[in-house]
Amino acid sequence: MKLHELRNLLKTYENQLPSELKLELNEKLKESVEAYPFNEYEFKINYLREHRILTFPEYENIRRTYILSNKYLELYGLAPRVFGQIWGEAHIREINSKFNKANKSLDNYYSGEYDLWIDGKKIEVKACRAIDKNTRGSLISKALEFESTKTFWMNFQQLKFDICDIFIFIGVWTDVIKYWVLSNDEVKTNPYISHQHRGGVEYQIGITEKNISQFDKYLIEPQNLAEFILSKA
Repeated sequence: MKLHELRNLLKTYENQLPSELKLELNEKLKESVEAYPFNEYEFKINYLREHRILTFPEYENIRRTYILSNKYLELYGLAPRVFGQIWGEAHIREINSKFNKANKSLDNYYSGEYDLWIDGKKIEVKACRAIDKNTRGSLISKALEFESTKTFWMNFQQLKFDICDIFIFIGVWTDVIKYWVLSNDEVKTNPYISHQHRGGVEYQIGITEKNISQFDKYLIEPQNLAEFILSKA
């Protein structure tokens, strides 16, 4: 179940309300202020429950179906720094314990330039969430499923050359996570590389619905990440 399907389903329940209650619900929604996780959907569900239009078993079924279709939606609620700098690195380490957090005991010259270490290979992890470019609002309201036909944007930024052997790009959709593995040279020579800031030393690579297929050759299944990197770098 996608967000628009949830919206349409709740609309069928709203239509069962007496006209005066439908009017009241709409007025209350206009006056309400959203702050995650309290939003219009949470408000509508509670209103429908209060007026016995939606039963608790029906709510449970809707919730279960929606979560199964949007198992990574919660990642859109993470603050950018937490998502990009903490979650991505920890996620790769959870996939395979061979990935170690980089430190001086592994690399005498290490000073925070990269994230992970595996058998002498230096790894930098970058994570991005697919968002609808044409929707305004919170990240959650812009979240997209992988099969969406909407225009989307992922910007893997703060890329610095020659600090690592391998880059792992993690792409997150509401229902899918993709992993692209590129060597330092493959990032340097990528046709979509550009300066993040004019004259700066940091670069970025943008992935959109127009060029994502050109990154298919870098896709790796999560269970194969460690072995592939050890053979690639």
